Amino acid sequence: MSRLKGVAGRDPRAGFKAERGDCGASVPQGLLKAARKSGQLNLSGRNLSEVPQCVWRINVDIPEEANQNLSFSATERWWEQTDLTKLIISNNKLQSLTDDLRLLPALTVLDIHDNQLTSLPSAIRELENLQKLNVSHNKLKILPEEITNLRNLKGLYLQHNELTSIPEGFEQLFNLEDLDLSNNCLTTVPASFSSLSSLVRLNLSSNQLKNLPAEISGMKRLKHLDCNSNLLESIPSELAGMESLELLYLRRNKLRFLPEFPSCKLLKELHLGENQIEMLGAEHLKHLNSILVLDLRDNKLKSVPDEITLLQSLERLDLSNNDISSLPYSLGKLHLKFLALEGNPMRTIRREIINKGTQEVLKYLRSKIKDDGPSQSDSVIETAMTLPSESRVNVHAIITLKILDYSDKQTTLIPDEVFDAVKNNIITSINFSKNQLCEIPKRIIELKEMVSDVNLSFNKLSLISLELCMLQKLSFLDLRNNFLNSLPEEMESLIRLQTINLSFNRFKILPEVLYRISTLETILISNNQVGSVNPEKLKIMENLVTLDLQNNDLLQIPPELGNCVNLRTLLLDGNPFRVPRAAILMKGTAAILEYLRDRIPT
Repeated sequence: MSRLKGVAGRDPRAGFKAERGDCGASVPQGLLKAARKSGQLNLSGRNLSEVPQCVWRINVDIPEEANQNLSFSATERWWEQTDLTKLIISNNKLQSLTDDLRLLPALTVLDIHDNQLTSLPSAIRELENLQKLNVSHNKLKILPEEITNLRNLKGLYLQHNELTSIPEGFEQLFNLEDLDLSNNCLTTVPASFSSLSSLVRLNLSSNQLKNLPAEISGMKRLKHLDCNSNLLESIPSELAGMESLELLYLRRNKLRFLPEFPSCKLLKELHLGENQIEMLGAEHLKHLNSILVLDLRDNKLKSVPDEITLLQSLERLDLSNNDISSLPYSLGKLHLKFLALEGNPMRTIRREIINKGTQEVLKYLRSKIKDDGPSQSDSVIETAMTLPSESRVNVHAIITLKILDYSDKQTTLIPDEVFDAVKNNIITSINFSKNQLCEIPKRIIELKEMVSDVNLSFNKLSLISLELCMLQKLSFLDLRNNFLNSLPEEMESLIRLQTINLSFNRFKILPEVLYRISTLETILISNNQVGSVNPEKLKIMENLVTLDLQNNDLLQIPPELGNCVNLRTLLLDGNPFRVPRAAILMKGTAAILEYLRDRIPT
């Protein structure tokens, strides 16, 4: 946009004030010059304790270079500069902003997260074009009423402050789509929130809310509501009328009853873990037609109703740490990908079946539907156990489940009789976990043409033998809780490997050979000492969707990791890096990757 048309015989700089040379080293002139062309200025992580005047006045003053050179090329006509639309001053030491903020009326994005601001200037009302305002991770105790003047605001991020209330008139922000108020000190939500009719995502987690206003149901476009970690004892029945709701988080509250959701036909995820819910009834389940994830862990449930089978879309069901002693056999009809049952006083399903994972539990439940009488398999187990030579081998598991199981024996060697018991049976899974193995049994190679699943977790392995690298059908490998610090290059020949679990070992880097196993979909390497990853090599791994790097020694996350767009789950908590901050990590993988991409040097 031309700011001043040249008039014959007139200095084109007329009407401008010379740019003050008060930017010092904190804001290089090159940055300001580039910002005049692009309309964007990023000053994050520069240790600023105040915003230099030259930043506020970037569109008002004559630039420094104009004083040095009056013959401008077409590309450098500073009077045709672009108004600043995006200003990032995050990760600094700002304690306040001045009213000079009003000199940047064209701003659409203002990002001042991670500073030490205790208030915002009233001049913020003049940023009428603002669409995104990020003031998270500061020390705000109140918001100025003037913020309600920002009628074009679509994203407002106020998490991790010290807010105790919301200003009057907040409902005037009727274009707001994303509002994050998590990790503050709010005790109530104003009923007027119902007027935020464009809101799609609302995060109220980690406050001190004892109830939600019934009027919240007026948010007809709301898809994502997060009320985790509050003091909620009940949910208003009106919430059940929120027909757009897809994700509802109510973990870590004081709920004793499960709400009913007759109108929430689109609800995909319902997170109710860590409450005090005692009963799950048919009336709670019958409307959840679209539910994919149901999290009920750490409650006081005693039973699961047969009506659980109404949840035909359900993929993940977490029932861990309740008081459930039996499950309805009909649960076996669901197509669950994940079923968590640990921490329950289960009587009807043997621990060894539960330990084998979701698919084996479902298969067991289905088998019980067919024969509710005494099962044939029980007699098979008894006879098998009476054979003296195979007394310690679970022959039933070999014959019916195709599993070679010699786990939880605290043995240093797998006896030959275990392998001998296989005979001519097909074996697809090996479970030698929870022993004291220092090396992988050499006879494992006898099963190389059939085994797809190997569990060697909770042993004392310090190296991987070549025998393991020859299991050509291996797709799942569990090596967690060992003493490993490297993997052999020969593992590259595992051309069907999809999941590897290396958590709780001694790796200092992501093993190089993993980058070359192109079939890998999941790498779990949390709780090691990993100090670096190679984003360029990870990007080439087109099938990789899950990467768990939690609790390692990553001092920095390379921005280029943001280019690994195939990742659906990237877990980085518990590392010593400073950025991305916890608030970004909490938003999930897509937000982390976007954050990293924004920081790739151009």
